[in-house]
Amino acid sequence: MNSCDQPGLLPLEAALQRINAVVNCAQNCEYVPLLNARGRVLAEDIIASRPIPDFDNSAMDGYAFASNSVGRTDTFRVAGIALAGQPYLGALSENECIRIMTGAKMPSGCDCVAMQENTLRDGDALTLLKVPAKGENVRLAGHDLPQGSRILLRGRRLGPVDIGMLASLGELQVPVYTKPRVGVFSTGDELTPLGQPLEPGRIYDSNRYLLLSALAEYPIEVIDFGSIPDDRQKLEQVFLEAASQCHAVISSGGVSVGDADYTRELLVTLGQVDFYKLAIKPGKPFAFGTLHTAGDSTPCYFFGLPGNPVSAAVTFEQLALPALEKLTGANPQAKLVLKLRACSSFKKRPGRTDFQRGRILANQNGIIGVESINSQSSGALSTMVVANAYVRLEQERGNVEEGEYVDVLPFDTSLPLL
Repeated sequence: MNSCDQPGLLPLEAALQRINAVVNCAQNCEYVPLLNARGRVLAEDIIASRPIPDFDNSAMDGYAFASNSVGRTDTFRVAGIALAGQPYLGALSENECIRIMTGAKMPSGCDCVAMQENTLRDGDALTLLKVPAKGENVRLAGHDLPQGSRILLRGRRLGPVDIGMLASLGELQVPVYTKPRVGVFSTGDELTPLGQPLEPGRIYDSNRYLLLSALAEYPIEVIDFGSIPDDRQKLEQVFLEAASQCHAVISSGGVSVGDADYTRELLVTLGQVDFYKLAIKPGKPFAFGTLHTAGDSTPCYFFGLPGNPVSAAVTFEQLALPALEKLTGANPQAKLVLKLRACSSFKKRPGRTDFQRGRILANQNGIIGVESINSQSSGALSTMVVANAYVRLEQERGNVEEGEYVDVLPFDTSLPLL
């Protein structure tokens, strides 16, 4: 029997639904300085306490007028100047105007601005070459953000533009969710720490570094429990320690059915397994469940990733990461999926959702399509370096011929041009 045809494999969509039904954000709110808030998740809606801007201002360098005086004459006396941060505070007489710069507060009584290109000036005398309409080149108070607007919603992960928006509101402190603690470890006698020579049959512990690096991009406090040998007692000790300290634990390796694979066995003893084995390729031996936490009603979620590096990368990104984002309090974000033409064939057997590695092809005129890379081995991490996207092939889909359309999930938004 082919592995794709094995009964009891949980479909990817069902696994995501079950994880989402179990995982919840239990973080508290804390206030952090604005410059420390990038990447954090808002714990409260942000309401504009004042309009932005809170005064009418000029959108151009030019001259400010009262529109009701413009129609009576085209020659004015320049009575003063208004600069950004230095408004003109006097009152205008009839047939007077004010030199004004971009961003400067509109003088009292003025409601339009003539661009300086549409004027001729001789000393204090100004002639209009084009008459501005009422409101022309004027930005009204609150045009960017009216007072009372709900500008940033709870659950938003803050980026640089959000920080700038909060600064424009004068916010010094920002309410964000506390960071959940996530433990990471890898298992296997074959794993060798970096910096040590490799003995025959051993490999370096790449999965843990991949996971630690990926988690560093999120508002998560990561606890590195290191590399654990295939020793049931040592592994149990790490499980107990991690469950007592963390909101979630991610392991790689040890969830298969080998004689020395203790992770799934310990998960049954120390917690419960929600599901094991998915209809996904690569990444079938993925386990999800919870660990018991003494004296605390809050569960510790467990994600058991396969040991093969590509399988670990795929299951982390597609299954564990959405749950961890929810754990941080972040609102769910839809993945960018492109429908592109296959520029090569893709081999596939029906039975599992397949995440094949591909390359999006683009030139100066835009995206051409996507092609398969040479190897789809779940043990070849180098294929993730060569590729720039996943080609997601549906569970019941078979081989894909050149010219057919496929779903493509880009690794990044920047693409090399041909």
